[in-house]
Amino acid sequence: MGSTDSKLNFRKAVIQLTTKTQPVEATDDAFWDQFWADTSTTIQDVFALVPAAEIRAVREESPSNLATLCYKAVEKLVQGAESGCPTEREKQVVLNCTHILTRILPYIFEDQDWRGFFWSTVPGAGRAGVNEMDDDDGARPLAESLLLAIADLLFCPDFTVHSHKRGPVSDSVEDMQSIDSCEYIWEAGVGFAQSPPLNYIHDLNRTELLRLLLTCFSEAMYLPPSSDNNVLNPWVTFFCSTENRHALPLFTSLLNVVCAYDPVGYGIPYNHLLFADYREQLVEQAVQILIVALEHEGGLAHRSASPSSMEEQEPTGPENLFVNYLSRIHREEDYDFVLKGLARLLTNPLTQTYLPNSTKKIQFHQELLVLFWKLCDFNKKFLFFVLKSSDVLDILVPILFYLNDARADQSRVGLMHIGVFILLLLSGERNFGVRLNKPYSIHVPMDIPVFTGTHADLLIVVFHKIITSGHQRLQPLFDCLLTIVVNVSPYLKSLSMVAANKLLHLLEAFSTNWFLFSAAQNHHLVFFLLEAFNNIIQYQFDGNCNLVYAIIRKRNVFHQLANLPSDPASIQKALQRKRKSPDVISRTSSQETVSMEGSHPAVPAEPGTLKASLVAMPGIDKLTEKSQVSEDGTMVSVPKTDSNSGRDNEVSAEMERRRLSSASSTSYWSPTPDWVLSWKCKLPLQTIMRLLQVLVPQVEKICIDKGLTDESEILKFLQHGTLVGLLPVPHPILIRKYQANAGTAMWFRTYMWGVVYLRNVDPPIWYDTDVRLFEIQRM
Repeated sequence: MGSTDSKLNFRKAVIQLTTKTQPVEATDDAFWDQFWADTSTTIQDVFALVPAAEIRAVREESPSNLATLCYKAVEKLVQGAESGCPTEREKQVVLNCTHILTRILPYIFEDQDWRGFFWSTVPGAGRAGVNEMDDDDGARPLAESLLLAIADLLFCPDFTVHSHKRGPVSDSVEDMQSIDSCEYIWEAGVGFAQSPPLNYIHDLNRTELLRLLLTCFSEAMYLPPSSDNNVLNPWVTFFCSTENRHALPLFTSLLNVVCAYDPVGYGIPYNHLLFADYREQLVEQAVQILIVALEHEGGLAHRSASPSSMEEQEPTGPENLFVNYLSRIHREEDYDFVLKGLARLLTNPLTQTYLPNSTKKIQFHQELLVLFWKLCDFNKKFLFFVLKSSDVLDILVPILFYLNDARADQSRVGLMHIGVFILLLLSGERNFGVRLNKPYSIHVPMDIPVFTGTHADLLIVVFHKIITSGHQRLQPLFDCLLTIVVNVSPYLKSLSMVAANKLLHLLEAFSTNWFLFSAAQNHHLVFFLLEAFNNIIQYQFDGNCNLVYAIIRKRNVFHQLANLPSDPASIQKALQRKRKSPDVISRTSSQETVSMEGSHPAVPAEPGTLKASLVAMPGIDKLTEKSQVSEDGTMVSVPKTDSNSGRDNEVSAEMERRRLSSASSTSYWSPTPDWVLSWKCKLPLQTIMRLLQVLVPQVEKICIDKGLTDESEILKFLQHGTLVGLLPVPHPILIRKYQANAGTAMWFRTYMWGVVYLRNVDPPIWYDTDVRLFEIQRM
């Protein structure tokens, strides 16, 4: 039958369904078979031929027909999973039912009264026609039957996996119930050594089934954000439970397919324009299923903080088997495979070639970042492995590239957040700071000043760029960015002059009176920067003559801070000045230099770009907990009550939110002399003042004696100088480690589903349905 006839017949069936006012019996096979038996429709056809308005009309006006359609489609999938789809026709029926359910499910989820439908058992509907289903099995809720059928079909020989049978297929159909799916894992990698031959038909069929599975999981999009982290997604919970006998091989297949994927293929330029890459579509669906299924459970008991305590982990672990398996990966070669795979994919959009558009650029870097986050979060040994060698820099550089590239684009604010959270998580470990000292030699074209230095310099230069030339909505991230700088500062052996100047420019911008007085939390940024300078001076003075020189040159900034006025008249005068020049941070005086060759400036979103809203992020004091580094390098938690530098308890998180949400936050709050004095007296200026007191006269003397105007002589002097015995006793190093909580879990859920919604445009699975987890906004 031609595909035009087939579409026509399918459309006729849809019209019949929408116009019938009487219920159609479930046993009326002649009617129901029109939807799947004699047609071959693509998923795009189904979306075109089944309009949203008609699905809603059937839902409202003839609900029993919609219920029967869903029931019959699931029944067909169950039958296919039992028979193993030996014929082409059976395979087509399964695909057609998969398309129809993918189309209809979002409309079931958007209606509260329908949401329980798949979780109810269907009384006697078509029971007689399904003798294969055992009686005890017959009582399963429809959702469970559907999920188990999808799982079985994902390991169906000659449909989604290679058959291991020899000889003609027809007489030796493999018995679906006795298949050991662990022998049919889709790709070599974690826990599996053989790489099955590529078969694009299998990849296409897997993609269709995974798309339906993702649609099943998407019920989460139709529930409003809630801070109760114990609300689990029933679809994910069941699918990732011991009820699903394929949970382990499927988890492994998904992870391996993602981490083994090489988008550049055989290195032939323009290869991707010649061949459709079915593997890429599969990889996209696989990574989306992984991030959605790796769901946090309330109060995770299985995470341990240090490598030593990993050994006595309770064997049980979390109920969600995907999380359980992820947390138990432990072989070094598995870690290496996963890390190298993720680094290769994250770096792919950065690769430069001399032929424009000659290499394939992947689009799913946001999902990869969420997956990397979950790996580090659920498997602490993986996190330590990442930091054990400089391989972590292969993750750092692409993250910095994405942050720099997205800084002017409000539709990518979620990407900015996830990138910063990953760096915050990594910066809580000493090894990350140590790794940053590696020289930065690969020159990814980035719109930043050219510099010669280390990965630490790259990080600081990019952070400076985000703060001084990002859009307004990034202000909530400033605390996080500077916390990362403080966390790594005790380990930075030698900052370049460019990076040193950038840090001082930030201090200069953040310590103007109007900025300090214009919001309740702005002074924290100054505390963070001073803390970073103190760490470097106390612990890494020897190699940091560039920073010391920059501090000496900008010494007036420190003197102004020490003499910050706190009388009402000065406060008012500073705020008056703010009204005249509302620009957050002066962009001048940062000595902007030429950007790197081949780089493109960061640009705002195109008008009309869609973006998903995000819930507010907890403040930095909720995001992190303080640890003190003791003599032997181990970390000791600092109790919360200590309001170290007066930073923690002054203002509630609500105040913080208001600061972020409105520029007119002065109406809620106005600075008082007492408030200024409460934190001014805690500014940690002693170390820097002592340094200036000792070095400034010496530097001035050299300049006068030798008539010097040349920096290099002064730097040489500073390089060989010492402050041993002259500085105050070194303070203990304080690290602020990322701390998971209900607020961050909710943020991740909304961000992740927003990405999934926006990335699935062909077909647009959820478009124009009533999602509640976030709002879709047009830029």
